[in-house]
Amino acid sequence: MKSLETREREFLGKDIALLYRASQKNLDDRLRPCGIGSGQFYVLMPLFREDGINQDAITRIIQVDKASVTRAVQKLVDEGYVVRKRDETDRRSCRVFLTKKGRGIQLAMTTIAQEWEDLLPSGFDPVERGGVRGSFETMINTIFRDTGE
Repeated sequence: MKSLETREREFLGKDIALLYRASQKNLDDRLRPCGIGSGQFYVLMPLFREDGINQDAITRIIQVDKASVTRAVQKLVDEGYVVRKRDETDRRSCRVFLTKKGRGIQLAMTTIAQEWEDLLPSGFDPVERGGVRGSFETMINTIFRDTGE
């Protein structure tokens, strides 16, 4: 008979949740000196690629609800990392722009992301890494296809 610990870990969703919690804790611990958390980190990353995108685009990119993005952006505004400006072509929309302070943490944020990205698959050889990435992509595509999200 399998041990209780082994049986509890057999559920794939639990393993994914464990990885998610570890990722969030890592981010929160490393971002604490900046006065932000993991939610704000995920909003900043697309802004580093394309400054001035609107909140709806951020919502689509990071695939969380609008209210969460609004809260994260407000926290970044409060901390001085971004500013919101009304879109000149669509007055209902707000664009989000990095401030000098926000651009100043880009290297630190991308380093944090890269170090975690390097750590996760570090126990796999290059072929296995590709397989893991492909497996996650398959699961994500299946979820979106089956749930219509």
